[in-house]
Amino acid sequence: MLAGKKYLFFVFCALISAKVSGQAASSPFTSFGLGEQYSSSLAHNQGMGGIGVSQPQFWFLNNSNPALLVYNTQTVFTTGILGESRKLKNDSISEKHVGGNMNYLAIAFPVRPRKPFKMQRWTTAFGLMPYSTVDYNIEFEGAVDGNDTINYTGTEQGSGGLAQFYWSNGVRINEDIAVGIRANYIFSTITYLYKNILPPTVQPLNLYSSVEESTYIKDFAFSLGLSYSKDSLWAKNYRLSFGLTYDLNTELNSKRVQKLSRLSAANDTVESYSLGTVRGSLTIPAVITGGVSLGRDHKWSIGTEFTYQDWSAYKNFDGGNDGLKKSWRYAFGGEVTPDFLSENYLKRITYRAGASVKQYPFIATPLGNKQVKDFGINFGFSLPTGRSSVDFGFTFGKRGNKSDDVLEERYFKIFLGLSLNDQWFIRRKFD
Repeated sequence: MLAGKKYLFFVFCALISAKVSGQAASSPFTSFGLGEQYSSSLAHNQGMGGIGVSQPQFWFLNNSNPALLVYNTQTVFTTGILGESRKLKNDSISEKHVGGNMNYLAIAFPVRPRKPFKMQRWTTAFGLMPYSTVDYNIEFEGAVDGNDTINYTGTEQGSGGLAQFYWSNGVRINEDIAVGIRANYIFSTITYLYKNILPPTVQPLNLYSSVEESTYIKDFAFSLGLSYSKDSLWAKNYRLSFGLTYDLNTELNSKRVQKLSRLSAANDTVESYSLGTVRGSLTIPAVITGGVSLGRDHKWSIGTEFTYQDWSAYKNFDGGNDGLKKSWRYAFGGEVTPDFLSENYLKRITYRAGASVKQYPFIATPLGNKQVKDFGINFGFSLPTGRSSVDFGFTFGKRGNKSDDVLEERYFKIFLGLSLNDQWFIRRKFD
């Protein structure tokens, strides 16, 4: 049976490797800051509105709060993919984009293993997941400087995004309190392409210029975690938990390379010139998240959490902050397992639901005066397979509002994950 589980896990990893080259669905909302940031929540957390900072769990890796790793008393492999559909519209147009991408690949294991479900002192984890994505294409028209009778067509494209490789550690201070630290290595490239096209009557050769600007980023970022969980409350089978994480203010070293090109109507490069390379940095403001949850044995759990980040402290490569403001997110959710020891398979399934509301740090259009808000409804479930599970999460949501922001985006996301538990580093008494 164990061999079958391992085979299932590696098949799933092979499927993910085929998805790594895929792209998230295109959206103009990814043009702000470093792009649209990915949540650290795994598939099972996504089914509960993305909460997890105060959710101790034995069978699932907690990626939201490194302090909660101490509850993983066995080695846990986990991996997942994301598929999404976005429909963008305003008063005059409507567009639909579909995409998918790798969501995460991680492993956690106790440094000094103890018996399952016994108090674990130290658990460590390694993982790889995307940090942000940039994918948009915006066209606009404008008048040529000094000649209001001639208009040009401009195009701005953004692509790429950032990835992160991380190392997390959770250490138990005593029976109730645990602390954690996470080191992230953030890397990859974001590329912007700007084109201007004159009408054929003005430029018969139909050549146009483009400027390509690529920003290469690689540096470390750090997060701290704290957990307080009190077991055996009331009827001795309830747990009350509090969680707190703090992502430190981070300055990322970066390098910007600019290139000027002349292109043909077929988009072929006729000639190209380097505009030079400049080194600089980008500043990501600190993030604080706090949450509380209540659970009963392995039967049910409910929780809520709040995240705050002041993006007015953000600095881009040129030292500006792109007009970004303060942002926050509130979420709540829960899960229930009717009877995890039942012979009835449907009773062993874990069912989840939740919701969230988020205020983004940007205004969708220069004419707007309200920050973009996002409201999402989540649900999901985990199908147990022995000590492992196949996890599903679904999110329906709306970002922006036509009446306030001109632009509105409705989306649907599917999160598919696999969690595999096994006992490693145990000396066998019998072969």
